[in-house]
Amino acid sequence: MKWASLLLGLLTLPLLFNVTPLETMRLKTFDAFVQTPEPSGNFVILNITEEDVQARGGYPFPRQDLAEIQRNLINAGSLGVGWVILFPQKDRFGGDEIFAQMLSYAPSVLAMPEFNNGEYPKTHGTVILGPDVNLPVAKGFLQNIPELQEVSAQGSVSAPVDVDNLVRRIPLLQQTPDGWVASFGTEVLKTLVDAKTYQIKTNDNGIEQIRVRGLNPISTDSLGRKWISWVDTKETTLEEMNVAGKFVFIGVTAEGVMPTLATPNGLLEPHKIQAALAESILIDSPFIPDYRLFVELFILCISGLLIAFVINRFGITLGLISAGTLITLIAGLGYYFISRGFLIDVTWSMTSMTLIASQQFYLNFRTQYKLRQQIKKQFEHYLDPRQVKQLQDNPDSLKLGGERKNCSFLFTDVRGFTSLSEKLEPEKVTEIMNKALTIQANAVKKYGGMVDKYIGDAMMAIFNAPLDLDMHEDRAILTAIEIKKQMAEANLGIDIGIGINSGDAVIGNMGSDTRFDYTAIGDAVNLAARMESTCKEVGEDIVIAENTALQTDIKLVKLKPIKVKGKSKAIKIYTIDLTNLE
Repeated sequence: MKWASLLLGLLTLPLLFNVTPLETMRLKTFDAFVQTPEPSGNFVILNITEEDVQARGGYPFPRQDLAEIQRNLINAGSLGVGWVILFPQKDRFGGDEIFAQMLSYAPSVLAMPEFNNGEYPKTHGTVILGPDVNLPVAKGFLQNIPELQEVSAQGSVSAPVDVDNLVRRIPLLQQTPDGWVASFGTEVLKTLVDAKTYQIKTNDNGIEQIRVRGLNPISTDSLGRKWISWVDTKETTLEEMNVAGKFVFIGVTAEGVMPTLATPNGLLEPHKIQAALAESILIDSPFIPDYRLFVELFILCISGLLIAFVINRFGITLGLISAGTLITLIAGLGYYFISRGFLIDVTWSMTSMTLIASQQFYLNFRTQYKLRQQIKKQFEHYLDPRQVKQLQDNPDSLKLGGERKNCSFLFTDVRGFTSLSEKLEPEKVTEIMNKALTIQANAVKKYGGMVDKYIGDAMMAIFNAPLDLDMHEDRAILTAIEIKKQMAEANLGIDIGIGINSGDAVIGNMGSDTRFDYTAIGDAVNLAARMESTCKEVGEDIVIAENTALQTDIKLVKLKPIKVKGKSKAIKIYTIDLTNLE
């Protein structure tokens, strides 16, 4: 969990600092999953096409022609007209007066692009509900000629781009040194409902809502921006004029006249963007709440810690299933947020979960691999390969510490080793001892036991650990018989004393955190060692304690009880019936 927590801390930094790649990913996610609603039915887009321009001998049109278009729209039942066209200079044909007259006959709005060192228009009446806010100040605007301003409203067609150079969010109001200027789409709605002022609800973060009498409160982000829903607003032409009962957004689609702006919905002219803005206000499109960062950080931290815990708790296989389930649930939560209109992004949380899961899988795999290699190194010389694999697949029993378990213990010791060492060269002695220990080890493995350790010329073996064995008492006795047979056949010139006892002992890895051995400790182990040392005393090659003898059907020979160190009572002992060696 330590490494997961460290990685999680690093993964929170992109959220806190809103780095460009993360912001781009967030915006693309919103583009993909924000639902496109049906148009409100209150607006229509009128395109001045390439054919219209050619039919009238070029662009710009004389103002008298524009006046005629305005008249035709009014006669066709239009509720108002928004000219997303700039008129900064007088008409050279003298048509400004008639055009102004036609504009006055219906609610009309003219475009006003933002322009460095431009003029600041007359601001709208605004009421601030909450603390004062300081937002970026507009640099000025190109304005229409006074004759047209007097009979119409003006709205900004500013369309700032996001980090990926796409238009998605438009400020409904822009601050100027003298007050506030509304966006074109916002001013259209205010004009339609004949409102006089804007109410700006603020909080400590900035703007929260913009209210216009006659409209529902408009939720925005802290900069007063509205997320645009790219609805499919109906379009018409000068020839069709299907505008009855609708407000008309007029713009030029003829090539080379109006600039097109990149949006998630493709390249669009300014009048189509402003129409989409007006639609988004009416249908209450999604918005990014002020608490977005808190929610995203909360989801990131909880999901990251949870997935690390799950993988560490349940291992690689179950962890993989659980991780996939958690990531799917977080994805569903993100989709729920967006579908409800709250633009809260969980893609970084999902990415972070994947990274943390990968880290934990790697660490678990590395730990498991090192543990498997450690088990192999520790037991491959003492256990059958199949038993080693079983331990590798279930290493829990080999953790530092141990468990209380009933086992059988076998001790061997070479007799006559000292005299043998005196007679032979060291190399020859080593060869003989290696053969003798190999015989003993093979016999232990044959009957499923484990060679626990070699102590000089002695050996200790355990039956029923680390793997469970049925009839472990019989196996220990049969191992002793096998050792005697193989030693006799090998004719190494040495003899073996064997002691066996069964009972409870603590089995497991004993030692420090950095150095430990798998072994057994307890009185049953000590008594087995005493049985081996008793062999010389009683004149037998194999001595078996009563605890083992009572649990086996193998025919044994009862010997005279003996006193051993540490025991107040005499111990009943047995040996092997020699007929078992036939």
